[in-house]
Amino acid sequence: MADTEIEGAFYHGEKIKKVSKDTYFIEDGIYTTCDVDCPHYYIYSPEMKVIQEEQLAAEWIFLHFGEVPLPLPVPFAVLPLQSGRRSGLIAPVLGSDATFGTYFGRFGYFWAISDYMDWNVTADYYTRGSFNLNSKFRYVKRYNFSGNIEGSYSDFSRGESTDPDFSEEIDWRLRWFHNQTLTPTLRFDANLEFATKNYLNRNVANFNDLLRNEIISNATLSKTWDESGNSATLNYSRRQVIQTNDIYEVLPSLSFRKAQSYPFRSESSGQDKNWYELFGYSYSGQFQNNRNKVDGDLKIRGGIKHNINADISPKFGHFSFSPSFRYEEKWYNKQIEKKSFTSFTGSDSVVTSDVKKIDFVRTFSIGVGTSTKFYGMFGSIIPGINAIRHTVTPSLSYSYRPDFSESKWGYFGEYTSLDGSKVKYNKFEREIFGGATSGEQQNLNFSMGNNFEMKTIADPTDTTSKENKIQLLNLTAGMSYNFAADSLNFSDLRLSYRTQISDIFDLSGSSSFTPYDYAPGITRINKFLIDEGKGLLRLTNLNFSVTTRLSGDRLKSEETGKELPPTNEIDEFGLGSADRNVYQGIYTDHDPDFNIPWDIALTYNYNLSRPTPELESKFSNLSGSLNFNLTPKWKFSVTGSYDIENDEFAAPQIRISRDLHCWIMNFTWNPIGTYTGFRFEVRVKAPQLKDLKITKQDQFYNTR
Repeated sequence: MADTEIEGAFYHGEKIKKVSKDTYFIEDGIYTTCDVDCPHYYIYSPEMKVIQEEQLAAEWIFLHFGEVPLPLPVPFAVLPLQSGRRSGLIAPVLGSDATFGTYFGRFGYFWAISDYMDWNVTADYYTRGSFNLNSKFRYVKRYNFSGNIEGSYSDFSRGESTDPDFSEEIDWRLRWFHNQTLTPTLRFDANLEFATKNYLNRNVANFNDLLRNEIISNATLSKTWDESGNSATLNYSRRQVIQTNDIYEVLPSLSFRKAQSYPFRSESSGQDKNWYELFGYSYSGQFQNNRNKVDGDLKIRGGIKHNINADISPKFGHFSFSPSFRYEEKWYNKQIEKKSFTSFTGSDSVVTSDVKKIDFVRTFSIGVGTSTKFYGMFGSIIPGINAIRHTVTPSLSYSYRPDFSESKWGYFGEYTSLDGSKVKYNKFEREIFGGATSGEQQNLNFSMGNNFEMKTIADPTDTTSKENKIQLLNLTAGMSYNFAADSLNFSDLRLSYRTQISDIFDLSGSSSFTPYDYAPGITRINKFLIDEGKGLLRLTNLNFSVTTRLSGDRLKSEETGKELPPTNEIDEFGLGSADRNVYQGIYTDHDPDFNIPWDIALTYNYNLSRPTPELESKFSNLSGSLNFNLTPKWKFSVTGSYDIENDEFAAPQIRISRDLHCWIMNFTWNPIGTYTGFRFEVRVKAPQLKDLKITKQDQFYNTR
């Protein structure tokens, strides 16, 4: 009996004959990647030919689990002996589907064209006549560009063609992902996806697709000029609502932004500048064309928008002042016209029609503001905490904007209602950038920013240790008063807050309070709560999000003391094992990393809207994932979300994995929902034999 090891694989045979530098013939050969004395599996063949680092060819192959052989041999096989990407057939998956029958899935061919690109084509066939075709081309050039192109076509039928309830649905999807740095100042990014309405319902590519209700595409060409700080962007975007198949498309959007410029500054201007050298202005322009298809009706709207901002910001002592001027101009080739008429029922009806006419909307506002900043420091008696610093940033500003609904501006139309009253309407309310605003504004705005930081010493016993700054809380409050309003002059009090502790804990949110009372059916009336004996403020809106992520330390080698590498490696395309040429579906996920003993991620979202105490709506959702090692070889994982208000779980998934030395076992279960079912898989770990596996799947909807 002869034994040899080549590139992590073990060969045993009655006779091993070396016929060239890299070629061996083996009689009564055994091949395995299991390194124990009694391998957990091996392949036996009376005759084998091994080409080192390339392939193994054999006739009449018998697969053994331990010492137990499978009853049916394979007449002939060629196995790759190289890890990584290699051209070859993609082994199929055999399974069953309650609707479409037994399937022969993911059978195809993978072509490793070069180190920079590859391509695969796969097909799924169902015994009741349905099929699905998939193709994916990947390419990459380090530090320059990367991307992939995917295409899919499916034909799913229910029943026989002669059945009265026979149905057939043909769906397709095309995806293109691309990132490229053309020059240091020119970049192109694209993430485009086009699909028929029902494609994602029938062909779930991964678990996240279960939660999608939109198909979103974006492509952006961006250019910057480093010396001036100017930038330009050409963008295309598309949003497709899966449920209704409505499409909202921006084709295209072209924008230019001129950075803040200071025309009165010279190269000799020092740090102490004259007041006029502080004058600056900026410009931005945008052209946009929208194509929206809603309920089968295509509507096209376009426009051009210009913005010019000018300000000056001198400082007087600890205060900075900033007078400002804002000018906006919009160009449109359409506007609306409204006319009233009496309907057959005698009621007053209004018809709205488009009028093709080139027109301009010019608006402006002026303002002045002042702000300052002061600090407070609190000492600490807690070891390791040096101090807590409180930074306060109050600001006060005044802004004025005229009432552009007045007839002299020409931005609003008017029609006469049935009772003879005049009704104003915005001629440009349907246009993409909107029209002019109505109502004069004379706002006095006040805000107060608060930032709390903690200074800690990395090692309290080391006097040379550097200080660390930790952001504890960022809290901002703001309110405004409109002198021009005839009632309800005060705005809501708005609070926003965020606290973040490293990557462990993140809390952010906002809330609004009104000082006004309400009446049934009316959100606010011109009476203060405090005058009615109902307190100072009333909560109208509250939303916050809490996220936490924790994990155990990566296990270390007992021999070297260094951290063990991940057990779910990433390839040169940035993809894990689940993204390579193996079965894809809602049960597919990256292989677990057994060298991280546990990790948990939780996100809680809460939203409360209460315009009146009687009219209240809530949203409360908890989502997360938990992974932990039951033993060094068993891993348990669970993901999902829970709608607390409606007492509903959304797409929970439970997964149990077992490290079987040279094998890995995964059991995935979706207990409830549209895609209820399970998948059980045991496969060889060795990448060159990744398609050597046993699979059992039972689900009630197609997953390719």
